[in-house]
Amino acid sequence: MNIRLASSVKVAALLRRVSAQGGFGAVLARGDATAGSIAIVTREAGIETLLSPIFAMTGGYEWVAIATGDAVADSISRARRYDPDLWVVELDIPDAARLVAEMLGES
Repeated sequence: MNIRLASSVKVAALLRRVSAQGGFGAVLARGDATAGSIAIVTREAGIETLLSPIFAMTGGYEWVAIATGDAVADSISRARRYDPDLWVVELDIPDAARLVAEMLGES
């Protein structure tokens, strides 16, 4: 049986882990508590990046950068118009993409 955690639980766990590692995380937009998709905004070396999960050939999900810099805000706006249940979470921690992949890679 494949048990799927609610989106709100995944986001809360991610934020706790980031905080425990000395980073900062914030919810920029709340989505559906149970089944909302999750997008991550990171800032590393002064560059803002939007990460989103894509279905991988392995059957799980991989987190990939879909926008950087000034394009991030526009990408979020378009995505939220298309999917109002989308969560947008900002993380300020070194190697955020690795942490997201570890925690949410199979979501």
